[in-house]
Amino acid sequence: MTTPSRKHVPVRMCVVCREHGGKRVLTRVVRTAGGVVVDPTGKMNGRGAYLCDKASCWQRVLTSDVLARALRATLTSQDRARLTEAARQAQLALASAAPQETRR
Repeated sequence: MTTPSRKHVPVRMCVVCREHGGKRVLTRVVRTAGGVVVDPTGKMNGRGAYLCDKASCWQRVLTSDVLARALRATLTSQDRARLTEAARQAQLALASAAPQETRR
């Protein structure tokens, strides 16, 4: 009797903390002709890098050149503004997904 095969889950690495995770768990950031954008589908054309959902990783991306090196690009102020908004949205999504404490 054969056992059913497990489905392959692509694994990617956060460019900041270097932790591995599933491709769908991490956020993909892409260098395009129009600048650096967040790719919610994970399928956009262009050089990509992945970020985990930790606030410290997003903060480091905004204050250092770690993402610029990974994407082999220079981040403009518009790119940083888009990333700041994406970081804010990611933190809001995490806060709403976290279980609420019950008050007595």
